[in-house]
Amino acid sequence: MPRTASTASAPAMWNPFANMAAVAAGTVQIVRGEGATVYDSTGRPYLDAIASLWYCNVGHGRAELADAAAAQMRELAAYQTYEVFSNPPAQALAARVAELVPIAGARVFFTPGGGSDAVDTAAKLSRAFWRAVGQPSKQVIIGRSHAYHGVNAYGTSLGGIAVNAEQFGPLVPLVEHVPWDDAAALAKMIDQVGADRVSAFICEPVVGAGGVYFPPPGYLADVQQICRDADILFIADEVITGFGRTGAWFGSHRYGIEPDMMTVAKGLTSGYLPLGAVIAGGRVAEPFWRAGSAEIFRHGYTYSGHPAACAVGLANLDILERKQLVRRVAELEPELAAALAPLAEHDLVGEVRTGAGLLAAIEFAAAAREADPGLGARVVAEARERGVITRLLRGVALQVSPPFVISTAELRQLAEVLVAALDASLR
Repeated sequence: MPRTASTASAPAMWNPFANMAAVAAGTVQIVRGEGATVYDSTGRPYLDAIASLWYCNVGHGRAELADAAAAQMRELAAYQTYEVFSNPPAQALAARVAELVPIAGARVFFTPGGGSDAVDTAAKLSRAFWRAVGQPSKQVIIGRSHAYHGVNAYGTSLGGIAVNAEQFGPLVPLVEHVPWDDAAALAKMIDQVGADRVSAFICEPVVGAGGVYFPPPGYLADVQQICRDADILFIADEVITGFGRTGAWFGSHRYGIEPDMMTVAKGLTSGYLPLGAVIAGGRVAEPFWRAGSAEIFRHGYTYSGHPAACAVGLANLDILERKQLVRRVAELEPELAAALAPLAEHDLVGEVRTGAGLLAAIEFAAAAREADPGLGARVVAEARERGVITRLLRGVALQVSPPFVISTAELRQLAEVLVAALDASLR
């Protein structure tokens, strides 16, 4: 069918999370990147304050990751891993990831896209596990306010950002929510629902897209113990915090927890190719892996264990280790805090949150948001006009999560631009 006159000049691409009525008027075409900087089609540079979507940990323009993908594609671009089939890069990456995580007897189930696929997989596996061990009534999964767990059906339901779910209505049943920072509320919810009906509790070590909230002291240890006492699986969503973002290999290391399962994605390949995974502990794997078992986890994806993506994952881990980038994140943590600290005094700012690696948020003052609902979007646009890309999180805060290769001078530049963008938005 021919395009109408009203749509003939509009782009064909439908952008995620976008008001296409506004986006159709013009997009920013990013065409290349190097280090912590990306460039648009006019050649204009932008400091990437968000590592794209939290993921470009090793920085842009790593030719060796492209070379790893090309070399694997020349040998075997892709092949399915259902049933008895596997491939060397997938096997090698699974073994390497299993060694890195703080989970005993880890088994790695690869997913083909971002964290959304990993979360759906972990949620289904939690229910499948309890059925396999003879407790099929344990199906309720508990999430938290402010949480973001991707956009598949389980993740949308478990997330705690209402605007992401309200236009769809209920997607997955038997889901409950508790406040993000209240361990006692989790214990109370389990009591109300009944531990014999609760399958799992899912928790980001640091709340990411919901606004970058760091866990209160002792909170993660408390909820882990509550889950153990009630015999409930504890799932750590490390899609953002995994592979160095908090200054440790995983947020679970940083905060001293040992979850039953972890979801990972973004930093696994630094986004050079899509790849995610669920890492299941020995207890969760046992009914499916033990000798003579007839249990099958009837779940998987066409591109699970994709050879080229796994080859990139291996090369990405090589860079993280060789360049000691996880340690570098820990060293930059106080530098980021120092650079952003002055923003807390700005009239439009209510709070600056830092405290774990290269993760931060600048939250707008509540009064400023109420007086000017368009404030956040305008500050993002003003920052971009001045050469820094950031995002608005949950309508309340600016995201800061740069590539691990960012310099101290670039951190100062980032902060200076954000101050200028805030100044330009004062009314």
